[in-house]
Amino acid sequence: MTYNILSIAQPECFLAVAALVLLLVGALGAPKSAGLVSWLAGLALIIAAYLAATGPQGAIFGGGFVADQVSAYAKVAIYLIGAVGVFLGLGWLDRLKARQFEYPILILLAAVGMGMMVSAGDLISLYVGVELQSLALYVLAAFRRDDAKASEAGLKYAVLGALSSGVLLYGASLVYGFTGSVRFDVIAASVHAHSNTGVLFGLVFLMCGLAFKVSGAPFHMWTPDVYEGAPTPVVGFFAAGPKFAAMVLFARMLGNAFPTASGQWQQILWAVAVISMLWGAFAGLRQTNLKRLWAYSSIANVGYALVGLSAGTKEGFQAMLVFMVLYMIDVTGFFACLTALSRQGRPMETMDDMAGLMRERPGLALCMTAFAVSAIGFPPFSGFWAKVYVFRAAIDAGQSWVAVVGLVSSVVAAFYYLRLIKVMWFDAPTGGAVDKPPADAKGVAYAAALFSMPVVLGALVFIDPLAKAAASAFALGG
Repeated sequence: MTYNILSIAQPECFLAVAALVLLLVGALGAPKSAGLVSWLAGLALIIAAYLAATGPQGAIFGGGFVADQVSAYAKVAIYLIGAVGVFLGLGWLDRLKARQFEYPILILLAAVGMGMMVSAGDLISLYVGVELQSLALYVLAAFRRDDAKASEAGLKYAVLGALSSGVLLYGASLVYGFTGSVRFDVIAASVHAHSNTGVLFGLVFLMCGLAFKVSGAPFHMWTPDVYEGAPTPVVGFFAAGPKFAAMVLFARMLGNAFPTASGQWQQILWAVAVISMLWGAFAGLRQTNLKRLWAYSSIANVGYALVGLSAGTKEGFQAMLVFMVLYMIDVTGFFACLTALSRQGRPMETMDDMAGLMRERPGLALCMTAFAVSAIGFPPFSGFWAKVYVFRAAIDAGQSWVAVVGLVSSVVAAFYYLRLIKVMWFDAPTGGAVDKPPADAKGVAYAAALFSMPVVLGALVFIDPLAKAAASAFALGG
């Protein structure tokens, strides 16, 4: 049994052990060990991605933890994005002369939680995974203890996160009470045999708790303030890995535990998707801070992903997977560029800060332009194909009106992306020259951007294998 656990859950076991070992290395060698811990943590995440892709499949803990093609697909993407977050944080901490070794360890622990989320086979592992991820993210949001906005971000995230966890746990208790089990397959059989109002109430609470985790409107209230106050590399990580893990968990729970209640949960998803797309598009028009702007952009993009999920079909689940991976690449590449930028020692985080960037840092400006155009959904960039997949899934499921709302919100959101491009390319520089970043910060930022660019620009080449991988992975809803 022990061998089976270590075999099926080897990525999570490896990352947990790596986090404990690196914690000792950091504590014994601080402060000089911060760089070594970061590089080793990034390497550990890359190894974990390999283990997830090549490891055996099966279920342990009575079906509570499942390793399958879905989890492998998600874990590879999540762990690689986590590695990028670690390396971006290394350069950012160098520039601030704050080399704390705890930063990469927190990302490792968050990655363990996300791995549990995408492998959840029952309500207990669902809750444990969500909480393990969330506790690490609360600390990351407030990582700059001497910064008032960071402290505010961490406090708001922790308080509202605790509220959402309570809602999630209450929903789980209702489902358990009315079905007599926490396992997804047993819950599905019970709901199929005799659905009742109590189970549906529990399902609603579960969906509300998970909607908070993906920052879907109207459960998005924490997102803009947390994004603005959190460190820039942390925001890039927030907007990518945790959202993907929560979306996969969302799909796994609905598809495995409540497949026969699709008529009920689809209505909730439609509402959350539509509100998220419209609120993210229109509220983003007023933003001048880039991190707040991308917070509203992430709310809108969660809405697009939920469009695929709300279709309630196998194709819709697959479209959500493709969309989230391409979105993660966009947002990580953008924040990689933003991490390397500062003026007179101050991070560049507003529209005005970006004025004339094309003249001073043409390479980073070109990369940021490509990521912004992709986020608009302009063909032939990857963001266009991502939206094509989710909108097509909605149309095929007879939800054309949801796709129309998504198109309208995309047109509205294009304004703030185009405004950023206009400021970078045509406005005169203000506020002094852009600082020359340290070699490692510049190198990591350019490396992350350059690794992202082929997918963003060459979507026609990459989209087909990505879609095939999603199709072979997701058997939910089929």
